[in-house]
Amino acid sequence: MATAVVTLSGGSVVSVRLASEKGVAAAPRAEEGAEPKDMGPNPISPELKELAWGFGSFLVFLVIMRLFLVPKVRKGMAERYDGIRADLEGADAAKADARAEVAKYEAALVEVRAEAAKRVDAARVTLDRERGEAIAAANQRIAAKKAEAEAAAAAERAAARDQISAAVTSVTATATSIAVGKQADNSVVTQAVAQAMQSTGAR
Repeated sequence: MATAVVTLSGGSVVSVRLASEKGVAAAPRAEEGAEPKDMGPNPISPELKELAWGFGSFLVFLVIMRLFLVPKVRKGMAERYDGIRADLEGADAAKADARAEVAKYEAALVEVRAEAAKRVDAARVTLDRERGEAIAAANQRIAAKKAEAEAAAAAERAAARDQISAAVTSVTATATSIAVGKQADNSVVTQAVAQAMQSTGAR
């Protein structure tokens, strides 16, 4: 089996050797600076059909992207944008509802406080009125009892005065009868005692 060994140096063929199982046969050496012979296709530069296939694949991929992938991406982005916008609008609506609820609660709280203040004032007025009525009733009872007591005391004083007047009249009549030596007139004695007691009470 023969094997070709090629050594390149600076783009020129230096030497070509053929190796076999029986031995190595040296090929004629190429001269330095000699132009190389045709060595076949360049492995680095692409061929025309490869360029055509690559360009055709790119066009197919571009058409697929333009017709299928890009609309889906745009649709997904639009849906995402609409979803985010809907979420933001919902959040704004919820915030507005919350603010409205807070305002309504504060208004209701103000009304409740005003109603409570009115009830407290009404209860205070009622309590003051009832207390005044109770004090007036107590004063009336006290005045009635005082009047009754004064009437009773006046009656007792009058009764005592009558008794005292009768006793004084009796004593005075007896003393006058003893002093004069004859029976004194009861009417005169009674009138004199009454005048004396009136003058004494006036003092």
